[in-house]
Amino acid sequence: MTAINRDDVAHLAQLAHIQMTDAELDRMAGELAVIVDSVKSVSEVAGQDVPATSHPIPLSNVLREDVVGHVLTAEQALSGAPDSADGKFKVPAILEED
Repeated sequence: MTAINRDDVAHLAQLAHIQMTDAELDRMAGELAVIVDSVKSVSEVAGQDVPATSHPIPLSNVLREDVVGHVLTAEQALSGAPDSADGKFKVPAILEED
């Protein structure tokens, strides 16, 4: 891996349309160099016998059984509606039809 230098950061900032001061460019180059070195050291340690992971511990979903509970009848659902017709909510038209 090649190190990221100040010119690389300036080029990336220009591509991203981000204005950076000289101090910010210097600081960012240093921070990115630390990140690159960290990734490099992990890559050196991880061998073929180490599987790639996205999380340090296994994740699993905790699901419950899907059970139908109390549901409203159509009449109960429409009982509080300001207007209904044919078992459906009636609302003002928002589109003009030709």
